[in-house]
Amino acid sequence: MTSNDSPKCDILGLSQPQMMSFLGELGEKPYRTSQVMKWLHHRFVDDFSQMTDISKKLQSQFQQMAEIREPEVISEKCSVDGTRKWLMRSRSGSAFETVYIPEESRGTLCVSSQVGCVLDCKFCLTGRQGFNSNLTSSEIVGQLRVVKRLLDAQLSGVGRKITNVVFMGMGEPLLNIDEVIPAVSLMMDDLGYGISKRKVTISTAGVVPGIRRLKETTDASLAISLHAPSDELRDQLVPINRKYPIALLLDACRDYASNLGEKRTVTIEYILLDGINDRAQHVHELIELLQDFPCKINLIPFNGFPGSGFKRPSTSSVRYFQEKLVQAGYATMVRTTRGGDIDAACGQLAGEVADVTRRSARYKKIEIQMAAQI
Repeated sequence: MTSNDSPKCDILGLSQPQMMSFLGELGEKPYRTSQVMKWLHHRFVDDFSQMTDISKKLQSQFQQMAEIREPEVISEKCSVDGTRKWLMRSRSGSAFETVYIPEESRGTLCVSSQVGCVLDCKFCLTGRQGFNSNLTSSEIVGQLRVVKRLLDAQLSGVGRKITNVVFMGMGEPLLNIDEVIPAVSLMMDDLGYGISKRKVTISTAGVVPGIRRLKETTDASLAISLHAPSDELRDQLVPINRKYPIALLLDACRDYASNLGEKRTVTIEYILLDGINDRAQHVHELIELLQDFPCKINLIPFNGFPGSGFKRPSTSSVRYFQEKLVQAGYATMVRTTRGGDIDAACGQLAGEVADVTRRSARYKKIEIQMAAQI
C-alpha cells in the first residue's frame, strides 16, 4: 500500500488486474474495480470526489494515495487532409506527439511509447534526436483518453472517431514493455476503451525478447518494421538487426502469430527509399524471404525531413513494387501519406526534447542502459 511519504499511484494507467490488486490493498471488494474504471475511462473524471458511487472513505484514501494524471496538451495542429497532431508534455518535462488520422470508415490514433528513441533507424526523425525517457502506462493510455475527449467535443455528431490504435508514434514499444502491456490491456478492456484486439497494433523494429514476452501477455495485432529484405541492408537501415537478424525476428513473429488464430497475420511494414531498397532485386529478395511467412504488407513511401539523406521513390517504382508483391500472393497496400503538411506523417514525429543540446547525465545514463537491453 502507498504510504503518505511515498509517491502517489497514478491509477489512470492501471490495468483491470492491477486496479483490483490496488483496491484490494485498500480493503475494497473486487466489484469496486468496475466502478472506478468506468469513472476513469468512460466518464473521464479527474476528481475523486466526482466518483459518487464509492464511499467517502475510499474517496479520502484515493486523495491521500492516488492520482489521475493524464498528459498535458501543449498544442494542436490540423492538416488540410483532416489529420490532427497534438504535442503533449511528459513527466520528464519533454514533449511527445500523438496523431489522429481520420478515414472514411475508421479513425486511427497513432500513440507514442517513449520520448525519443534509442534505435537510431536511419530514415526516422524520432531516432535522430536520441532517447529521452519512457512514457508511463498512464501517459500512453492517457493519449487515447485525452484525444477521445477532445474529438467528442470537436467532432460532435460525427461518426468514426477512434476505431483503431497503433503504437507507431515516437519510441520503440517493446523497450518500454512494462508500461506498454497495461496500456494495451486498458485499450482493449471493456472497462477501458473496448477496442478490438484486431484494431490495436503494436509495431516493433525487431526487439525479439519483447515479441517473445508479448505472446505471454496479449493477443493484440503485431507489425514489424522490416524495411529491407537482407541482413546486409537491414544492418545499415535498422541497427538493431545486428543483434536480432531477420531469421531470428521472423521466427519470433511466427511464434507470436500462432497465438492469433487462423485469420490473423503479422503485418510487415516496409518504407521505400529511392535507390536504397526499392529496386527489382529488392522486391524479388523480399518475396523469397517471406515465401513461407503468412503476412500482409504495408508499403510506405519515404516521408522526407531536413538532413535525412534519403529521397522518396517515384510513383512508378512504388507501383512496380506493389504489383510484384501482389502477384506473389501477398495482400499489399501502399500507405497514403497523411498529415505531411504538419509533419505528422510516418517517420516525421520529433516532439520537443527538453535541453536536447545539453543532455543531462541522467538521461545519458538511461540511454546507455536502454542500449544495453538490445
